Amino acid sequence: MTISLIDLDSHEESDWCPQCGNSGILFSLKNAIIQAGLDPKKVVDVSGIGCSSKLPNFINVNGVHTLHGRAIPFAEGIKLANPELTVLVNAGDGDTYGIGVGHFISAGRRNVDIKLLVHNNGVYGLTKGQVSPTLPENIKVKGWPEPNINAPIDPLSLAILSGYTFVARSHSYNIKELTEIIVKAIKHKGLALIDILQGCPTYNPDYTSPSWLSTHTHPLPSNYDGVVKNPNDMNEVNEKKMQAIKMILSETIEDKHTGIFFQWENPDTFEDRLLKRGIKPPIDIPIADSEGRSITDISKIIEELSI
Repeated sequence: MTISLIDLDSHEESDWCPQCGNSGILFSLKNAIIQAGLDPKKVVDVSGIGCSSKLPNFINVNGVHTLHGRAIPFAEGIKLANPELTVLVNAGDGDTYGIGVGHFISAGRRNVDIKLLVHNNGVYGLTKGQVSPTLPENIKVKGWPEPNINAPIDPLSLAILSGYTFVARSHSYNIKELTEIIVKAIKHKGLALIDILQGCPTYNPDYTSPSWLSTHTHPLPSNYDGVVKNPNDMNEVNEKKMQAIKMILSETIEDKHTGIFFQWENPDTFEDRLLKRGIKPPIDIPIADSEGRSITDISKIIEELSI
């Protein structure tokens, strides 16, 4: 099983609309897997429902297409079953921050070592452009009769306050930057979010076009450092969190930053907590002998279920 380096000038066939930002995310992810030196056989890409969730069909790794809003718990289960796997999630803003927001928040409490790549275009593209939870108030999109009446949620600050240990933003047309951030997220031990401002040329072209994103986003200031230097110093951890949130609150729809807002190499992952309690991952628990005969004793389970 191999992955080829992407030629950025080439055209790759897909079911996405022409100039859809999902193609840039696909290119970036393929390049990141190569640059991170991953074995494709040990990579799992989990998706939910939506335009973004077609991505596993176009990349030569293990893919799991799950339920709307449920990609995160599926990914957590896969990682806990076999911690040797690199587990990615590709899902949309509606999928993750709408119906799946409960799982998004709860994931921060666990800090399972999975990587979330959220394709954020402000609309539900697959179902013809309804307003998603991240679309700013008073913005009019093609699939909605009136300007958006709701205020948007902010995924980055929500992730930081929920317990995510790697929080970053990029956009789908800046393939070089996005590739670099994905590589860093893959190498990070813990729960990572990359909120990717994704172009939707069909239903939200005015606020997600290449020209809009390139002129209304810019890298974090050169003197900004979101990386916690002493993982055991909670004062520094909280200072870095506050720094990130202040930076996020300073942004407007026309002036957003890209880069790594917060990174904490916290050794306390959910996998580590389980091991400390003597709970092995299922991959390490034998269920058959050398000849394939089951050695699992379910008699106690049957006894408990008997009436």
